[in-house]
Amino acid sequence: MSLPTQVRIVEVGPRDGLQNEAQPISVADKVQLVDALTAAGLGYIEVGSFVSPKWVPQMAGSAEVFAQIQRKPGVTYGALAPNLRGFEDALASGVKEVAVFAAASEAFSQRNINCSISESLERFVPIMDAARQHGVSVRGYVSCVLGCPYEGHVAPEQVARVARELYAMGCYEVSLGDTIGTGTAGATRRMFEVVSADVPRAKLAGHFHDTYGQAMANIYASLLEGISVFDSSIAGLGGCPYAKGASGNVATEDVVYLLNGLGIETGIDLDALILAGQQICNVLGRPTGSRVAKARSAQ
Repeated sequence: MSLPTQVRIVEVGPRDGLQNEAQPISVADKVQLVDALTAAGLGYIEVGSFVSPKWVPQMAGSAEVFAQIQRKPGVTYGALAPNLRGFEDALASGVKEVAVFAAASEAFSQRNINCSISESLERFVPIMDAARQHGVSVRGYVSCVLGCPYEGHVAPEQVARVARELYAMGCYEVSLGDTIGTGTAGATRRMFEVVSADVPRAKLAGHFHDTYGQAMANIYASLLEGISVFDSSIAGLGGCPYAKGASGNVATEDVVYLLNGLGIETGIDLDALILAGQQICNVLGRPTGSRVAKARSAQ
């Protein structure tokens, strides 16, 4: 299969990246990050999460962030809304697209959200109904698609079952996430091969963590499978909570550099992206997780 000519990047740094940070991050700093990502040409930015602050304290100010960002026409500003209350709060903040998440691993589902995979999917039914009623798009995430911290190997057929359910429920796109970053290129290709028998490749996205240094290889393997949407996080924000001290999300700067080298269009300005990453890393008081940004700054 030939490589896609165009790729859409879903920037998850302001949500998936920052939610793992222990130190408080001000609304102003979050707004600055989102605006910088908009200026760099990102077409989709996951801004925040409407969940109980008791569970994810870092996302407590999501409504204020949505109220203050400079929205650019044509850019999607999404939010995670795992339950109906979260959906209603997102709607009140003018959110036009929300995301829901399920796991491909039964053990991970029980430990992470205290219910079975089937029960988690049932919880999304009222969200999907409300979203249809209000003209809000819903994107689905599936976690642990290439390995689970509790179960180990996860069968591609199990991933396909969950992805199929989310797609049938009304998720316009399903993002498949290697949550612990143990996946390899061969396993990635096999997974997309199996899942695409149930969900069209054009409706699938890849979400790779770089814990084992395999994210770029897995993205290239996904491109060979005809996948043209990838989630990534500015400066590689978002550690992997299941592997102590390990990196988490693949850095957006690195993904864009790869795609530029392949002649694949993203519409993203790499220099502006690197600057946005440097700004948020200055706020956090630590170096970037992007190898491209590190190499550029050393020149």
